[in-house]
Amino acid sequence: MTSIYFVRHAQPDHGWEDDKSRPLSDDGLEDSKEVAKFFKDYKIDCYISSPYKRSVDTIRESADEKGLPIYEDERLRERKSGVGGNNMEMFHKRWKDLNFCEAGGESLSIVQKRNIEAILEVLNTDKDKNIVIGTHGTALSTILNYFTPAYNCNDFLRIIDFMPYIIRLDFNDLNLVGKEELLIVKKEFKGKK
Repeated sequence: MTSIYFVRHAQPDHGWEDDKSRPLSDDGLEDSKEVAKFFKDYKIDCYISSPYKRSVDTIRESADEKGLPIYEDERLRERKSGVGGNNMEMFHKRWKDLNFCEAGGESLSIVQKRNIEAILEVLNTDKDKNIVIGTHGTALSTILNYFTPAYNCNDFLRIIDFMPYIIRLDFNDLNLVGKEELLIVKKEFKGKK
C-alpha cells in the first residue's frame, strides 16, 4: 500500500503580492511546527512539494528532522488566479463548471490535470512508500475530486480555513482504498467571502 500525506500549507502572509514567493505569516510559521510534530513518529520515505514558498516551508522542518530533501514539482503548484478570482461567486462558478475560469486564471480542470499527472507518477514510481506532499487548498481539492468525484464546492469551502491541514490517502496500485483527515488547524481565509 502507498500512503500519501497531503499537507495543505499553513497560513500565508496575505499582504505579500507575489503568489509563488508568498511566505508564511508569523502564525503560519508557528503552526508549521504542528506539521513537524505530527510526522515525528511516522516513517516517511519522501517529501515532494509545490514549488511555492508557503508549501515548501510548511513541510521543511519535518523533512529536515528526517534528513530528507524536498523535491519540488511545478505541476503541483496552486491554481493561477485571474481578475477577481478569489471570492464566493467565483468559487461556486468554478466548481459548477470545472472548465470555467475568470480572465487570466486557470480552470479547475487544468489544475486537476497537471496535479493528477504528478500524483499518478508518484504512485507508479514510489509504490508501497509513505510520501508527504506539500500542497494548496484548490490543488488538493481537485485531487480529492478526481479520486472521489462527489467532492464538490461545499467540501472545498469546508477546508478553506484549514491551514495547515493533513489528509492521508491510501492506494493499492492506482486505486484509492482509504482516506483519513489527520490534522486540522483553523485559520481564517483572507479572500473575499
